[in-house]
Amino acid sequence: MQKDTNSGAPGTPSPRLRRRRGSNEVPGEVVKANGAHMLVDDRNKYKSMLIRLYSTLWMIGGFAFIIYMGHLYIWAMVVVIQIFMAKELFNLLRKAHEDKQLPGFRLLNWHFFFTALLYVYGRILSQRLVNTVTSDKFLYKLVSKLIKYHMVTCYFLYIAGFMWFILTLKKRRYKYQFGQYAWTHMILIVVFTQSSFTVANIFEGIFWFLLPASLIVINDIAAYIFGFFFGKTPLIKLSPKKTWEGFIGASVTTIISAFLLANIFGRFGWLTCPRKDLSTGWLDCDPGPLFKPDYFTVPKWFPSWFPWREISVLPVQWHAVWLGLFASIIAPFGGFFASGFKRAFKIKDFGDSIPGHGGMTDRMDCQMVMAVFAYIYHQSFVAPQNLSVEMILDQIIMNLTFEEQQLLYSKLGQIIQDKMFGES
Repeated sequence: MQKDTNSGAPGTPSPRLRRRRGSNEVPGEVVKANGAHMLVDDRNKYKSMLIRLYSTLWMIGGFAFIIYMGHLYIWAMVVVIQIFMAKELFNLLRKAHEDKQLPGFRLLNWHFFFTALLYVYGRILSQRLVNTVTSDKFLYKLVSKLIKYHMVTCYFLYIAGFMWFILTLKKRRYKYQFGQYAWTHMILIVVFTQSSFTVANIFEGIFWFLLPASLIVINDIAAYIFGFFFGKTPLIKLSPKKTWEGFIGASVTTIISAFLLANIFGRFGWLTCPRKDLSTGWLDCDPGPLFKPDYFTVPKWFPSWFPWREISVLPVQWHAVWLGLFASIIAPFGGFFASGFKRAFKIKDFGDSIPGHGGMTDRMDCQMVMAVFAYIYHQSFVAPQNLSVEMILDQIIMNLTFEEQQLLYSKLGQIIQDKMFGES
């Protein structure tokens, strides 16, 4: 018998670790071995860092270009990200040999996905669509009809998918099919819940999308760099390569960055103005008190080498500190949740669409948590709580027909006229 040089005992062949072709599943022995090493001790860390750096620069460049293009393009980017995330999550529990016995079953997943897409964004963007076509009477009537029947259209699309599912049930495939049906709905909840908040943030002003998203990116990069060079103390068992050094260094960096970035972003009207329609034109608006600087004189006891005698601070920077705290302390738990999820399914990454980073879902785990918080924070502490003229006008345009608006206009005019005569 030929002696195997790699075996633990003479003459005993070493077992081979098999990996399913086309899968990102990693054998448990490999996961265990890899989890025992910190990033600072990883021999291949410089090679992986270069790959990660290269793809990061491409992502940042593309992201900056889309931000420059405006609200509508950012929304389109969010939709593309959703499609990638859904694809990765659909494939997670997919069994090729089962799908071969169920032709068209995979198409059903996407039917539910696009039905949810139509419903969620129809609800969020309907008012802005109306505002876009108010100058054209024909388009206004058409869009008003579409919005009126939007919910019933989505409902019957869903019912069609439900009936499609029932009619395609096959004997000895029930468990797999119902499992996929439930998994599809779980994916839709995860993907569309966070993305609806993200899109709402975009149209409230790119600032409220860009700052939280940037803070998550900064926190992720800073955690990687601090862990890369100084990481020695494991942070959490779910993610063995994350360290306390990386977590603390990233937290400090993120909070400082939040305060500084808010000052930079807050000075651009393109980023701070809300978008009330679906046009792509340049925006110019009154920034509001949050984005008007307060000036503070530097105390005389400050060192003489300090270059500024007066410092300008935007009130929104104090709000940004709270966003930075959340991005550095709470949002990483989205990443820990994803790590535990991947361990449960014995996979290294959700996909391989981004070299050095994994899949799109791997990049969006913390962003999902952050987007929801940013929206809730904005609505609770930033957005005006009382009714304004703009809010009432939005409701009138959205809910009343053109004839009803004319009637309201004449009645309101009569009321104002009566008041004027009464006072005189």
